[in-house]
Amino acid sequence: MPDWRRMSGALALGGAALLQGCATGPLERDPMEPWNRQVFSFNEAVDRTVLQPVARGYNAVVPSPVRTGVRNFMGNIGDAWSTVNLFLQGRFADGTLGVIRVSVNTTFGLLGVLDVATPMQLERQNEDLGQTFGVWGMGPGPYVVWPFLGSSTARDSVALPGDLYASPSSLGETAAQGLAITGLRLVSVRANILEATNLLDDVALDKYSFVRDAYLQRRQNLIYEGNPPESNLDDEEGDEDDDVLYAPSEPEAPASEPAPQAPAAASAPASGASGASR
Repeated sequence: MPDWRRMSGALALGGAALLQGCATGPLERDPMEPWNRQVFSFNEAVDRTVLQPVARGYNAVVPSPVRTGVRNFMGNIGDAWSTVNLFLQGRFADGTLGVIRVSVNTTFGLLGVLDVATPMQLERQNEDLGQTFGVWGMGPGPYVVWPFLGSSTARDSVALPGDLYASPSSLGETAAQGLAITGLRLVSVRANILEATNLLDDVALDKYSFVRDAYLQRRQNLIYEGNPPESNLDDEEGDEDDDVLYAPSEPEAPASEPAPQAPAAASAPASGASGASR
């Protein structure tokens, strides 16, 4: 049975090594594309043969109110970590609203099973340690795809141990309990985006490039609260011609939520395992 804390520590060291290498000279945003594509294909196979069938069974067997309660409970734990990161980023007003949201849902929402804060205009704010590092000025470093965990960057890999430590899996008193909670969270997130997966398969001719570009753009937008500098946008668009083609009559597939990051095996963004949600 894998030790997720040791694994996250190893990924953090790997991310630090990537960042150190990046400091020696300019690198393209995806210098490890051959490796990343192989891992992406592996994650896709795991998602197709394991996660998707389990997620469909989960939707078929578990009543909708129970599924919603599970998402809300997991999300409430993620809200607490988001609030910590809001304060670390210097966003004290938003952090205060985060404290109120968590307090309301924990007190009046049965430990977060009911989301009573959103109707009160206390909206969820998805923040993680990788975003905090970005706000502090740390560059993303190279794009990397990790087995089971999916899309990431060197910066997000360094932040991963902190995000995992604050994730719902930390509620388990034993490794087995932690894995069980992680599995439930992963299945819950995966079940919630099954339709988006079908849309993505229809729209993107090169699914790997689509997922990579969507992940990097979303992370950039989150760090700059939806308003990245024009210079950063120009750099992202000018680095290389990604040759990502879209069916002209189809709508664009939505970027996934880390997470936790979009489920790792579906090659959606991580963090989340934090929470669907990077």
